[in-house]
Amino acid sequence: MIPVKVRNVEIGTGKPKICVSNIGVTKEEILALTKKYTNIPMDVMEWRVDWYEDVTDTAKVIETAKEIRELLGEIPFLFTFRTSKEGGNFQLPDEDYKTLNIAVAQSGYVDIVDVEIFTGDEIVTEMIEKIHAAGAKIIASNHDFDQTPSQSDIVYRLRKMQDMGADIPKIAVMPQCKKDVITLLAATEEMATNFATQPIITMSMAARGSVSRLSGEYFGSALTFGAGEAASAPGQISADQLNDVLTIIHNSL
Repeated sequence: MIPVKVRNVEIGTGKPKICVSNIGVTKEEILALTKKYTNIPMDVMEWRVDWYEDVTDTAKVIETAKEIRELLGEIPFLFTFRTSKEGGNFQLPDEDYKTLNIAVAQSGYVDIVDVEIFTGDEIVTEMIEKIHAAGAKIIASNHDFDQTPSQSDIVYRLRKMQDMGADIPKIAVMPQCKKDVITLLAATEEMATNFATQPIITMSMAARGSVSRLSGEYFGSALTFGAGEAASAPGQISADQLNDVLTIIHNSL
């Protein structure tokens, strides 16, 4: 497995990296949270632009991305429009979603772009090609808020992301019982051990799945999401607490 280096952060080596999501609504709130988050344990900051009040104005999105970039310095910047069908706060037509992601990548202000892998193979292929051409990395993602698919299905989805050219495949699933969490962890280990050529990110959501956010280094997930002022997904743990537990586990392995 080859680590992915983003600025000075190597995703896929050592302790899982911590990503904190910024879900501010106004530009002022987004920038204030960015300043605050630079002072907590955070390896990557995600801007969840689907929460932004001006998300349909690409020029304003790019201008805000520029100001975020200036505040983050060398902290890697992940740009994510999470569609409502995958648990996000807004829905764009697929063509608009593609155009926004490509335009922001081409601005040069972001380091990584999240691409939802089941948007459609033709659209996803074009996004991957153009985002890579702009010099940004890609996290391909899939979120299932209803269930935990079978172990073989989880591995299939992660392999599809890898085969389509993503730098980092990511999947998040919802457990209905404890065994579902074990299914997610087993799929993570299978993918990481047998198929992954690059880092992967996996998680089981909600309180029931919180153990998956802590045990990534052991099972093979290279990054985990921690909460800043507010969680962007169910089951997120505060970045400070997350860092403490990840450090304890890392030092014991």
